[in-house]
Amino acid sequence: MPKMKRNKSAAKRFKVTGTGKLLRRRANKSHILTKKRPARKRRLSHPDRVAKGDRGRIKRLLGV
Repeated sequence: MPKMKRNKSAAKRFKVTGTGKLLRRRANKSHILTKKRPARKRRLSHPDRVAKGDRGRIKRLLGV
């Protein structure tokens, strides 16, 4: 039986913590940053947890 392969694009976008939680990067931090206030930009730079409804699908892609 062949080895299970993880999805490379998902592996670049999501991180699994030591306790098994999934982290993702927040949207709206890549361009047009001049009109966004500094507090918003700081908040966007911190990772966020993956929504409950998406966790199963992401874990399957990562092979967790």
